[in-house]
Amino acid sequence: MKIERLSQDKIRIFLTFDDLSERGIQRDDLWREMSKLQDLFAEMMDQAYTELGFDATGPLAVEVFAMPAQGMVVIVTRTRLDNLNISSHDDEDMEGVYEMEVTLEESDTVLFAFRDFEHFIDAAHEVNGRFDVSGALYLYNGQYMYHLDGASIEQSRLQALVALLAEFGEATSVTTAVLEEYGSCIMPEHAITLTCEYFKPRGT
Repeated sequence: MKIERLSQDKIRIFLTFDDLSERGIQRDDLWREMSKLQDLFAEMMDQAYTELGFDATGPLAVEVFAMPAQGMVVIVTRTRLDNLNISSHDDEDMEGVYEMEVTLEESDTVLFAFRDFEHFIDAAHEVNGRFDVSGALYLYNGQYMYHLDGASIEQSRLQALVALLAEFGEATSVTTAVLEEYGSCIMPEHAITLTCEYFKPRGT
């Protein structure tokens, strides 16, 4: 579990599927395990207070995003009661523990970070030919970010692609909006095929 402060009243929490599995929450049952999610949220808030001094008392706006590669990203915002106007799938059970408004969303976005371009080249050559994917490549905070809309790939194939990319890079909680605003787009589409066309993998 990774927690970072986005502003004085906002934090982002990133949990991998391994983090969720350790807590008895399975990927396919993510939205049906509300009692376990309650316990998980309490744990997250305790850790946020310990690490960042983030006090979760009072009304909260909570946005939960589940992504096929990353796991779960939770954005928690302290807000005044009259600002809680998020249209969402409200969860009354969780409101019994914290005064909050909850938004639950699933995203097909796949985002992987690579420490250097050589790692992405190696990954591209492994992916090319096995998977017919497009995707964009960004440079953000000194890392190369591969962004793919997973909606175009069937679920079983998507999980195989995610597993392959994980051999060379790491799933990241950076959002598409952050990449588009603060990152540099190197290849807006067909990043895999273009990389394979112009660059050879290491050792060849």
